[in-house]
Amino acid sequence: MKSGMKVGHSATIKATVTPDMFAQFEGKLVHPAYSTVSMVYHMEWAARQIILPYLEEHEEGIGGGVAAKHMAPTPEGAELTVTATLREVKGKAVICDVTVYNGKAIAGEGEVTQYILPREAISQKIKEMKI
Repeated sequence: MKSGMKVGHSATIKATVTPDMFAQFEGKLVHPAYSTVSMVYHMEWAARQIILPYLEEHEEGIGGGVAAKHMAPTPEGAELTVTATLREVKGKAVICDVTVYNGKAIAGEGEVTQYILPREAISQKIKEMKI
């Protein structure tokens, strides 16, 4: 990992809620609002922005955990601002706090942990899991 990653650094992504982000299971709509699944995707994407500038050519980030609280419904067309803030670097672990704002309220918050590993180690772990 390249040097320079500092606690407190933040990264923000923006998105607009679209019908493909609605809460649904097996193609069946639950309600026309931003789903928790979509929120977790955006939380991980924002946290990934923290690590991208610091990855060496031979490294990659891999998900290590997500904790999320979905706190407010968000309708179609709402503009989301998703901000990840680096809380801790602990060995190979990069831990970020993440907030999702929907223009009116905090829609969600949580924590994303990523591990920085050699690409080859990740490939090897995937191969070991093949049946």
